[in-house]
Amino acid sequence: MTLVETAVLREGHEISRVIKGGWQLAGDHGSVERTTAVRDMEAFLDAGITTFDCADIYTGVEEMIGEFIADLRARRGADVANRVCVHTKLVPDLARLGDLRPDEVTAIIDRSLKRLRVERLDLVQFFWWDLNLGNAVRALDVLKDLKQQGKIRNLGVTNWDRGEVAPFLEAGFDIVSNQVQYSILDRRAALGLAGWARDRDMQLLCYGTLAGGFLAENWLGRPDPGFAFENRSLVKYRLIIDEFGPWPLFQELLGVLKSIGDKHAVSLSAVATRWVLDQPQVAAAIVGARYARHLPDTLGVFDCKLDEEDQKMLDEVIAQADGPTGDVFALERDRNGRHGRIMKYNLNTKPDDQVHGAAPGQ
Repeated sequence: MTLVETAVLREGHEISRVIKGGWQLAGDHGSVERTTAVRDMEAFLDAGITTFDCADIYTGVEEMIGEFIADLRARRGADVANRVCVHTKLVPDLARLGDLRPDEVTAIIDRSLKRLRVERLDLVQFFWWDLNLGNAVRALDVLKDLKQQGKIRNLGVTNWDRGEVAPFLEAGFDIVSNQVQYSILDRRAALGLAGWARDRDMQLLCYGTLAGGFLAENWLGRPDPGFAFENRSLVKYRLIIDEFGPWPLFQELLGVLKSIGDKHAVSLSAVATRWVLDQPQVAAAIVGARYARHLPDTLGVFDCKLDEEDQKMLDEVIAQADGPTGDVFALERDRNGRHGRIMKYNLNTKPDDQVHGAAPGQ
């Protein structure tokens, strides 16, 4: 049986180093076999992937995980159900930042507790679309009070670099983690955030590890698809590939990952995830595996140890990349840029919120 690696964010808060992601179970990512997805969560837990990621704005996902936990508790008892570690997020709508009240922040947390059918949230990851609007410190202070009340175990943030996180640390908040996009294609977290976080006892939880499925063998040898996707996740990560370099360089990277995977008898996706886990200050990689049939490939990361030759081969491709450059989420934060235009900013009040602006490739 594969031994799943673990990490400790704070005393009593141990996580699996691969986290089962929830974004792919929400809307805009293709059809979801809901019953199967909920049922198959148990296979991930039993395999050692104990940590599940979701958010208040991932439509229906907190409820799905809550249904799984409740069923597990009924069939196998509280001890087994308590092995499930849930990381959720609090992402107030952009349109509400200016007038969001403290009692509304509390209500969002209470709603997540109800949806997840738990008495305490293991990790609440905080995000504020625009720190120039409203009072983000006051909102996070509410979460600090809820932590003291026992409704939250720990607090994290997401999609912030040093400049965004620093004021909150200076205000006395204990931020245990920062969830950021980090992959072999997108290495912005290594440009300063990782070292800074190390000095502040803050660990990185990394999403986009497989670039929405682009870092997989089925894309090897395929022509450039452009940006004509119905799946918004693929549009997002196709834009990241564009920042990385031209499509032929991406194909070269896939070829190298495949070669290394063949050497270690794992998939190229496992190699890509292993690369992320080996980066400084990374506690875990979030992988959006929906069903149990994806579990063997997901577990392959723990059977793969990259050696110096592997790293040299990957470094030679990375050295040719154009980017992405700058702070984490800086490209996405520009609401008029091609990365920002595909975002949805008001999903709490408008679950059918529409993306803005022109086509993403423009």
